[in-house]
Amino acid sequence: MARITGLRTHGGAIRDLAERWLEQLDSRRDGDFVCSPAGLWLALAAIASGARGRTADELAQLLKVAGAPAGAAVTDAAAALAATDSLATATQVWSTVPLREDFRAALPDIGFSTTLDPARINAWVREATDGAIERLPVPIEPSTVLALVNALVLTARWATPFHAARTRPCTFRDALGRLHTVPTMHRELRREEAWTVEGSYVVELACAPVHGGEPARIRLVLGAEGRSAAEVLPAAWAPKSEAAPVAGDQLLLALPRFALRTTRDVTKDLAALGVREATSSTADFSALSPEPLMISQVVQESIVEAGELGVRAAAVTAVLMARSAAPRPAREIVTIAFDRPFGIAVMDGSGEVPLFVGWQSGAPKGPQAPATA
Repeated sequence: MARITGLRTHGGAIRDLAERWLEQLDSRRDGDFVCSPAGLWLALAAIASGARGRTADELAQLLKVAGAPAGAAVTDAAAALAATDSLATATQVWSTVPLREDFRAALPDIGFSTTLDPARINAWVREATDGAIERLPVPIEPSTVLALVNALVLTARWATPFHAARTRPCTFRDALGRLHTVPTMHRELRREEAWTVEGSYVVELACAPVHGGEPARIRLVLGAEGRSAAEVLPAAWAPKSEAAPVAGDQLLLALPRFALRTTRDVTKDLAALGVREATSSTADFSALSPEPLMISQVVQESIVEAGELGVRAAAVTAVLMARSAAPRPAREIVTIAFDRPFGIAVMDGSGEVPLFVGWQSGAPKGPQAPATA
């Protein structure tokens, strides 16, 4: 019941945040990036549970929840996402200012510490991401009095791995039209693994279950020439009613090995997303602490790596606060070759929530090893 409630209530809010944030992330069309809409939503919603007044109103416009209901929303959403096999999420707060007891009680699955020791925070980040991210993506400044950090990590094997012997050099044309030769994996697709949404190909690669939950759904999205990430990536979570089958008797996939990593200062995106009060000296987080606080910085580091055996993704989102203030008849063979800029969306087990989204516009640089998982 918690999973159904959490996804029905909050999945739409995370998708909406993803689409709005993509407009900011895609401001440079020749740039690669990866981010975690789910990680950002969880971190901001946890902080929003301590907001009041206009600060809560602005955060609610972005997150669809704020104030007292936000604590329960974070708990419900995290429990729903945890039903995705091999996905782990954790959140911790480090604070040197007193926190309201109601704020702590509203976030029962979040850990609290009364110190702001960077070494301990970095150790927590390494452990929470299984070493995928080594440290907090932002320094703790002397003015920082509170740090809320969310970590998401997924390590999954393909249900149908790529055969390494079929990986061969192929051409990739980047967003600027330059040609590169990159290691490219190949395999045949089943018809149900590919569809189109408004001219974009969507390919879903299933992951193998390990712990008994619903496996994550890895969706790759290839748009028409010249379309941007913000125009293409939402096809990954578009309603089934908008999907059409791929014409063709046989479907083949050609996918480069790739590894994306981005550290993004989200603070500058917040104003464009309608959140200004929370980062100003007039911020009202009085339901969080008796001390006058404001968000001083929001930074996220995310990675997605894909190889012959599987995929690994991780994200750490830090919110820092300071005082304020598809003989015989000829067969039509369709090869969906990801040989130009493409997107990736790592969805939760329901296929409803974008855990990670990424855009490969430059020459793909694969993981260090031929396979990731």
